[in-house]
Amino acid sequence: MITCTRRLEWDAMHRIPLHESKCRAFHGHRYAAEITCLAPELDALGRVVDFGVVKQLVGGWIDEHWDHTAILMRGDPEASTIAEVNERLGRPVYWLERHPTAENIVAELARVARDLLSGTGVEVVRIRLWETPNGSAEWDLG
Repeated sequence: MITCTRRLEWDAMHRIPLHESKCRAFHGHRYAAEITCLAPELDALGRVVDFGVVKQLVGGWIDEHWDHTAILMRGDPEASTIAEVNERLGRPVYWLERHPTAENIVAELARVARDLLSGTGVEVVRIRLWETPNGSAEWDLG
């Protein structure tokens, strides 16, 4: 089995409303996602998929929905001010139904990436999301 992995990076803020420590405050991260794809066979050039396809489809979605914005939990009582400011500045807030932990963000990215790449003949089998240089969460099809 041969897979390929494309790394994508972006900046966003979030907060974990019920966190027991300082992560309950609004703060930002330089997120990085490693998206691993598998194909039934290599293409005529010997690739699982052109890395640029992953960048264009998934990276384009990240740029539009997550880069330089806020990833927040729907119902967070402190988020309305952030949403108002971002709307005024032309940047969306991305609303999750759960706390925007690295684990929940990677699960959401897996759902989106699998949908975006579904017509390319490849399957997303793993995503590792780095929230900090020392901390990551991983989604695996396994």
